[in-house]
Amino acid sequence: MRRFGLSVFFIAVLAIATTLACGSSPRILQSVSLTPPTAGAQGSPVQFTATGYFNQQPSPVKLLTANWGACYQNQRTAAVSVSADGLAQCAAGAVGTYTVWAVAQRGGDSCGPAGTIPANPCGGAGECQVTGAAQLTCP
Repeated sequence: MRRFGLSVFFIAVLAIATTLACGSSPRILQSVSLTPPTAGAQGSPVQFTATGYFNQQPSPVKLLTANWGACYQNQRTAAVSVSADGLAQCAAGAVGTYTVWAVAQRGGDSCGPAGTIPANPCGGAGECQVTGAAQLTCP
């Protein structure tokens, strides 16, 4: 009986150690939102901010590293440029409403490799890229 008790104790310690060594489930980005959700450029640049919502705390958090871009009618466009920190600027002569997008840059914040940008974020980010979008109106 004593041997059986030691075996159970050893198996329990081994199971606890294995669980602790493997860590908890990964922190996964579930959604991204951009603020402001709509903006009018009025001839000046507009600052957008990306916020990530994760399945674990801390959440939500400002995404400090994101890939940014702009689209018009589901196609990439050069009529709006967006800097690495989310500052959007309408090009000379740009008129209309454009979609500004941001996707997490770190591989851990999406399920693709680090730096992966979806082929067409405005027309569908793909299954592994969580993308946030906002609207920018150029005069």
